[in-house]
Amino acid sequence: MTDDLPEMRASDADRERVAEVLREAVAEGRLDMEEFQDRLDSAYAARTQGELAPLVRDLPRTTAPTTPAEPARAGRGWADRFGGNATSRGAVAIMSGFVRKGPWTAPRRFTCFAFWGGGEIDLREAYFEDREVEIRCFAIMGGVNVIAPDEAEVDVRGIGVMGGFDHSAAGRGEPGAPRVVVSGFAFWGGVGVERKRRRAERRERKRLEDGHGHGHGHTYGHGHDRRRDERDD
Repeated sequence: MTDDLPEMRASDADRERVAEVLREAVAEGRLDMEEFQDRLDSAYAARTQGELAPLVRDLPRTTAPTTPAEPARAGRGWADRFGGNATSRGAVAIMSGFVRKGPWTAPRRFTCFAFWGGGEIDLREAYFEDREVEIRCFAIMGGVNVIAPDEAEVDVRGIGVMGGFDHSAAGRGEPGAPRVVVSGFAFWGGVGVERKRRRAERRERKRLEDGHGHGHGHTYGHGHDRRRDERDD
């Protein structure tokens, strides 16, 4: 990202670099949650470099990624995604919203609360402090959506009281993948839990199906292809 070409179109990697700077800033206390959420929403909505630059102009960027995150992750195994310090351990949305997505590091236990608000916790691109992560969701007249990697084992333990707690994504995962436990409760609200592939995996699958790999594609074992197709965006 550069201020020299403000009209240049921003890429997904540019947006993620800015989002990572913002996550670091809120973890260090440089931004409060409301300002963080406002800037994060603006970052993901930005279309040019000039729209991204002001969002981090007053923040240090020494820990921000300097290369696009997606190519660096291509082909790496799950073992490379375990370990390291969590970049966020919780979130609160009171008549507002929050998002955790992209290459963030999920803690062993993440706690979130939504009251007349909503949040999204996307683990598809995440690193993990440990192989098992517990996402504790408390939704009161609000909603939280948890997106787990398609390969992950998912264990849903939450309950709904005059609300909903989605258990449909619960099930076994693939060897070596993380275990995602979703707990908590929803009161006059809802907690959604789903599994999805990463965008890069969907693009690669489509390329193989539409191109020279037609008829072979990826195999995921256990006859789950149809179910997993239904979970794609």
